[in-house]
Amino acid sequence: MDRSASLDIEALKMTQEQYMLAAQPNPLQRPPCAQAYPVGIYGWRKRCLYFFVLLLLVTMIVNLALTIWILKVMNFTVDGMGDLRITKQGVRLEGVSEFLLPLYVKEMQSRKDSPLVLQSDRNVTVNARNGLGHLTGQLTVGSEMVEAQCQRFEVRSSDGEKVLFSADEEEVSIGVEKLRVTGTEGVVFGHSVETPHIRAEPFQDLKLESPTRTLVMEAPKGVEISADVGDLKATCRKDLLMQSTEGEIFLNANTIRLGNIPHGTPASPLGPTYPKLTVFELCVCPSGKLYLSPAGTGSTCHTTSNVCLWS
Repeated sequence: MDRSASLDIEALKMTQEQYMLAAQPNPLQRPPCAQAYPVGIYGWRKRCLYFFVLLLLVTMIVNLALTIWILKVMNFTVDGMGDLRITKQGVRLEGVSEFLLPLYVKEMQSRKDSPLVLQSDRNVTVNARNGLGHLTGQLTVGSEMVEAQCQRFEVRSSDGEKVLFSADEEEVSIGVEKLRVTGTEGVVFGHSVETPHIRAEPFQDLKLESPTRTLVMEAPKGVEISADVGDLKATCRKDLLMQSTEGEIFLNANTIRLGNIPHGTPASPLGPTYPKLTVFELCVCPSGKLYLSPAGTGSTCHTTSNVCLWS
């Protein structure tokens, strides 16, 4: 009990000391508390923030509406845009398309039921280039002419096997069975022409003419001129020369007529006189000139040979 009593007395003393210390004035003064400011956005700043948020929301709505309108007008789909369709084979355009800049394609073809039309206000030019970018071929369709620039130009048949027309720097070849020229003035060749056969249309005349120069027809094995159902006529202003260097000139016909052959006259005025006759003798001068002499009981060529002196 003594121990417990002593503990109570000590606790009482401690309580009294604490009370005394609390009652005494504290020489250390606490600093005054700082003034409290409200946290947040108030006043005109808050109104500006709400205005900008509202403006941003309106802008987003307008942009979304314009995007939907553009998609609707341009007809955007999962396959393409408008008349432009993207397929596994490439790009497909339907309707009329306009290109303002050069178009580079590997292959261009139309639909099976419609033609392919390339149209321009000035000209249409198709270029082909090699791997280095150098121009190797060009096709230009203009208002006045169609121009093709390439190493060799070919026109083939529908199956692609036969060459109908080809042209390069050395020659122009025509591979058709028949070449028809319907112009009224015919065909004008500036140089020689090599062909195995020249024939006119049925019931039409064939005319070979050189207005200011000579006309030469030659062949190593022969030249044949025939008219099966008509006449063959050769005219010239000066001399008509028929020459065979090794063979002969053969005239085979039922009737051979030589017109405007000169008539021979007696060598001297005192020679024999002949009555007007209709039968003559055909004579030949040493130069090959033909002349007619009045027929008699014998040959009269020697009496009328003075015509040979004129040749």
